[in-house]
Order: sequence, then C-alpha cells, then structure tokens
Amino acid sequence: MAKYRLFCLDFEGQIHLAEFLEAADDQEAIRRAHDLKINSMKCEIWQGQRLVATLNADDLKNQAATFA
Repeated sequence: MAKYRLFCLDFEGQIHLAEFLEAADDQEAIRRAHDLKINSMKCEIWQGQRLVATLNADDLKNQAATFA
C-alpha cells in the first residue's frame, strides 16, 4: 500500500480537510478522495512531493453521481 495525502479546500479557499490515505495505486487514492471530499471546492492528492491529481468542484460532483 502506498501512502498519500489529501487536501480539500472549501468554497472560501480554506483547507477544511487534510487526510492521510493508503491505497494500492493512484486510481484507488482518487476513488477514496471522492468518498471523503464533502463540501469541497477543490481537492489535491499528493504522494510525497508528487501531485497525483487535482479535482475541481465539477470533477467532484460528476464523480459523486458516478459512485452513487
């Protein structure tokens, strides 16, 4: 399992969620981020100093509908 860090911003641009994630790969980390992103405007997933993904509000809404 790889270690990731998730940072999500609220609609005022403030970090409202910072979580450690463990996932088998980048795709699983992204899926897990979608589960945790409540009321986020933007989320970033990092693995060490590597930016894995940036998810904006539209990505988060669309993905939530897919997972529902």
